[in-house]
Amino acid sequence: MPKVPKLVARDEFTYEIPRDEVEGMRVPGILFSDAALLSGVEGDPSLLQLANVATLPGIERYAYAMPDIHFGYGFPVGGVAAFDLQEGVVSPGGIGYDINCGVRLIRTSLSADEVRPRLSALIDRLYREVPAGVGSHGGYPLRPAEVDEVLARGAPWAVERGLGRPADLPALEEEGRLAAADPHEVSDAARKRGLKQLGTLGAGNHFLEVQVVDQIFWPEFAEVLGLAPGRVVVMLHTGSRGLGHQVATDFIQRMDRRLFESHVTLVDRQLSCAPIASDDGQRYLAAMAAAANFAWANRQTITHGVRRAFASVFERTAEELDLGVVYDIAHNMAKVEEHRTNGGPKRLLVHRKGATRAFPAGREEVPAAYRLLGQPVLIPGDMGTASYVLGGLASAMERSFGSSCHGAGRRLSRHAAVRSFRYEDVTRELARRGIVVRSTSREGVTEEAPGAYKDVEEVVRVAEGAGLTRRVARLLPLGVVKG
Repeated sequence: MPKVPKLVARDEFTYEIPRDEVEGMRVPGILFSDAALLSGVEGDPSLLQLANVATLPGIERYAYAMPDIHFGYGFPVGGVAAFDLQEGVVSPGGIGYDINCGVRLIRTSLSADEVRPRLSALIDRLYREVPAGVGSHGGYPLRPAEVDEVLARGAPWAVERGLGRPADLPALEEEGRLAAADPHEVSDAARKRGLKQLGTLGAGNHFLEVQVVDQIFWPEFAEVLGLAPGRVVVMLHTGSRGLGHQVATDFIQRMDRRLFESHVTLVDRQLSCAPIASDDGQRYLAAMAAAANFAWANRQTITHGVRRAFASVFERTAEELDLGVVYDIAHNMAKVEEHRTNGGPKRLLVHRKGATRAFPAGREEVPAAYRLLGQPVLIPGDMGTASYVLGGLASAMERSFGSSCHGAGRRLSRHAAVRSFRYEDVTRELARRGIVVRSTSREGVTEEAPGAYKDVEEVVRVAEGAGLTRRVARLLPLGVVKG
């Protein structure tokens, strides 16, 4: 059995894995957690994964893990690491298979009292407008010639085709497009998987949820975001679907071969990587950016379906119902950003896997409308618990390269959840609380049962206590569409 690295408490919300815990560690590991969450992590293989990340060449400062940490491929989910552009590496396992999996929040002009009488009809309509499930397709089928356009243009491509509003784009991280994308680096197999998946949710933890604003903690920020108690919002969570998964698969296999041919052995083969400046590194980043653009176009197309559903059920135009995008945030990405290091400001490649950017007021990457306050951070719970809107803080830049958690984080694997929960029990409890659920499968519900996740309230408390984010608003579920 591999040694589980020890944790040393630095303060109430910060724990360190010392450099001597795993041979080859170049920097310590940092876990943001607390006593309540730590009991579910100690002895978990995700801590060894965090220590292993710290062995990669060119890593700066620390290898970080957010309070929603759990076991992943290569990097733990909730992992953050930044690398020197000349000496460092890019690792597809540090981004994940679902490239640019992300969360979008859409506000409405409706109150919960207006929505509840039509909630079942609304969830049914959303279920029809936004296909979900394993291998789901039928949202907005693409012609082969259109795939390159989506990969190159992202969300702007969708808006130009009437699948959104120009005003949506400034509210998206990177305005919904990475300019470094090169569609030619995306394989034919990946393109084929994406042909029929634009505008679809997929399965797993992806969802479309109608929520109500329950509580406001930072009124000034909430007002700018258009959030008020009792107001209904829509949160969606999905990514680049099978296309992004295939991009990850293709480049992990390519990097594996190069490492084998070069007789390079890693502490964990799932950390397969290539120097950032190498041909493989640059080609992967170009393909990753293209898959990220597909994901933004996907969420944009789903937003169009959400607007169609609301307009149909409430017999008003989407504009009359507001249905404006509050923010769209990515949590499986690597980006070149400028950060302060011991040697001064430096451009680094920051990997965030199951972690989101949490930039403070004043950073040019924050949308102009929010720049005086900071970047919105969207934290979904699960289909039976609260979700949160947070704001990025200046202290996060020093503590975590401007990063925060991305959700509640799994407590049980999907297989363990299916063994532990019964579909009838989960749906009965949700119905008792007035939460309407539509899913393409029974497993889609049991895999994502509330008991399969960490306590989102505790995760958010740690993110705030550690100085990564500040609470803005709490959202409660009314109805959910699951794959």
